[in-house]
Amino acid sequence: MANPTHRHSRSRRDKRRANWKGQLPNLVECPDCKELKPPHRACAHCGSYNGKKIIEVVSKEL
Repeated sequence: MANPTHRHSRSRRDKRRANWKGQLPNLVECPDCKELKPPHRACAHCGSYNGKKIIEVVSKEL
């Protein structure tokens, strides 16, 4: 098995690790209630998808 024969510098190591960034979730605005939601999914706030009521949303009571 091949093993590295020469040491890699800190800059080469850090260049390799530079692409481990987190990403923000892709969100779109619901056309019915204007809340942010993931694309191609029913809205968790109003329960609509593609202009139709799909799920019944129950609000939490404190």
